Amino acid sequence: MRIRAGLAVLALSAALVPGSARADNPIVQTIYTADPAPLVHNGRVYVYTGHDEDGSTYFTMRDWRVYSTADMANWTDHGSPMSLTTFSWASADAWAGHVTERNGRFYWYVPVKNRATGRMAIGVGVATSPTGPFTDALGRPLVENGEIDPNVFIDDDGQAYLYWGNPNLWYVRLNTDMTSYSGGVTSIPLTTAGFGARTGNTGRPTLYEEGPWVYKRNGLYYNVFAAECCSEFIGYSTAPGPTGPWTYRGTVMPRQGGSFTNHAGIVDFNGGSYFFYHNAALPGGGGFTRSVAVERFTYRSDGTIPAITMTAAGPAQIGTVNPFVRHEGETSAWASGVETEPTAGGGINVGYIDNSDYLKVRGVAFGGGARTFTARVASASAGGRIELRLGGPSGTLAGTCTVGGTGGWQNWATVSCPVTGASGTHDLYLRFTGGTGYLLNLDWWQFNA
Repeated sequence: MRIRAGLAVLALSAALVPGSARADNPIVQTIYTADPAPLVHNGRVYVYTGHDEDGSTYFTMRDWRVYSTADMANWTDHGSPMSLTTFSWASADAWAGHVTERNGRFYWYVPVKNRATGRMAIGVGVATSPTGPFTDALGRPLVENGEIDPNVFIDDDGQAYLYWGNPNLWYVRLNTDMTSYSGGVTSIPLTTAGFGARTGNTGRPTLYEEGPWVYKRNGLYYNVFAAECCSEFIGYSTAPGPTGPWTYRGTVMPRQGGSFTNHAGIVDFNGGSYFFYHNAALPGGGGFTRSVAVERFTYRSDGTIPAITMTAAGPAQIGTVNPFVRHEGETSAWASGVETEPTAGGGINVGYIDNSDYLKVRGVAFGGGARTFTARVASASAGGRIELRLGGPSGTLAGTCTVGGTGGWQNWATVSCPVTGASGTHDLYLRFTGGTGYLLNLDWWQFNA
């Protein structure tokens, strides 16, 4: 029997919020996500996230997730390529990590609780693909001092640095194998000149709280961090070198968003700069049920970062979607009511689909027109229908595909139907209709000209 997780019901209710059908932040609606770590690789942005369990009243997190995009609007769900069980020595707390690539291998640095010591330690997962699967690179912690939130930066000279810390800020110089380091664990002085003065908590003299994100731009080193809990805002400092001395520069994102934490990641992609963060924007959201979002921004001429405000719209789409090639069902700008799950034989499919659930794909360029629509589907029930709507979940109906029972949720069949009136560029909505209960699973879809 299929048991539906709580968030899918909440995601369905998101469709009832005025304007939410047009809003594409947060970027994931099928689960709660937190602590984004973006990575640009081969023409895509990959964002690595934590996963807040439904109904959490603490930071209850057991695995990590990966999503990617080529257009900053439609995101592909790659599932969970790493979890607590990846690390045999870890007992709990799959918290905020960071991924980097070196020499064709991807290294995921994560804080987890060491079963033997009961303290937080930094582990390293490794993979040959940005979407995993990741395995434990060491079989033990890379470094352990009870603190969290690792971030890795590789400088222009090839020297890699691992930063982490709450309540302190630490770094080590990683060797080129990325799984060992030279020298000792070094503390970065948390001075008020370097990280600002805190006013409400004398136990911590500076604004630095956690979540460092260190990078280099035009010869200047940036350290963007979560500041002054609780609730946190995002501040930043700059330095002439990767280890300082740091100078506090101000606020990047003020306190907002309904979560008492925030966690930042910044990348440049396709000529734009993007700021990732988390908030509590989904129904049921809060300090322990967070969601990742993103905004585009522009540095000032002197290299400083402007104040960035959370929006429901998110960044503009880069380019358009070609509907005449195959698209995974788990790629969308907004998913209402559905969940994703592993597909038998590998991959991810969309499942737990009820009547009136839908998927939005932003900016689909039909050109002179589409004639037919084909989808790979499965159903252990009587099935349902896929309505092809343009502009909104109740927009122009361009076609309807009927899906019958296939004898199982992973017994796949291909269905096709005629399409009329689909020309030009539109937001495409795959709206699912039928009786009660789960209707069908969707693996992929494609239009034909």
